[in-house]
Amino acid sequence: QVQLVESGGGLVQAGGSLRLSCAASGRTFRSYAMGWFRQAPGKEREFVAAISWSGGSTYYADSVKGRFTISRDNAKNTVYLQMNSLKPEDTAVYYCAAKFGDEAHRSWKVYAYWGQGTQVTVSS
Repeated sequence: QVQLVESGGGLVQAGGSLRLSCAASGRTFRSYAMGWFRQAPGKEREFVAAISWSGGSTYYADSVKGRFTISRDNAKNTVYLQMNSLKPEDTAVYYCAAKFGDEAHRSWKVYAYWGQGTQVTVSS
């Protein structure tokens, strides 16, 4: 089992940057593909980015491509989401998630483990 704890959210002006971190418990972190998802009030949860267990494959939603970067440090059991050029429409609660196996995936339904979320608010 994997426990996930996100951090790094906050309030930032449009055009600014934030880096989210997701710390995972357990020795088998490197066996899990990881994803970042977000949910804004009144909206469905949506895919943001995902990374394979090796870090060799990454995927992004079109809305964040070129602005966000997902990465992981398996030695530190941590996955990151660097968010640049933030926009007000990026405002949401951001969740990290883990799925067993190498293959990263865009659908939240295949991720078995979730963090509690961290709020990101981008002011205009």
